[in-house]
Amino acid sequence: MNQYLITGYDYTDEGALERRMAVRPHHLDNAKLFKQKGNYIMGGALLDDNGKMIGSAMILQFETEEELEAWKKGEPYISQNIWETVDVKPFKLATIG
Repeated sequence: MNQYLITGYDYTDEGALERRMAVRPHHLDNAKLFKQKGNYIMGGALLDDNGKMIGSAMILQFETEEELEAWKKGEPYISQNIWETVDVKPFKLATIG
């Protein structure tokens, strides 16, 4: 499978954190679904110096680019305008023996 490092940075307007928190349960449900399917490897929130969530980083894997694009279309943080920017880079998780 092809692995990807996905970094999403939240909008910075006054209501951005409240929107994130409202959509977060849907984002986590989506992550659980992709974990069950074997696509989700790991992820978590990016924090500012005060511990406030300002984005997310995830490592996902997909067989095809089409599956990656389908994930993007269904990801709540993208469809609900939580992430202002999304960066997707090819990635290879190190195997530590």
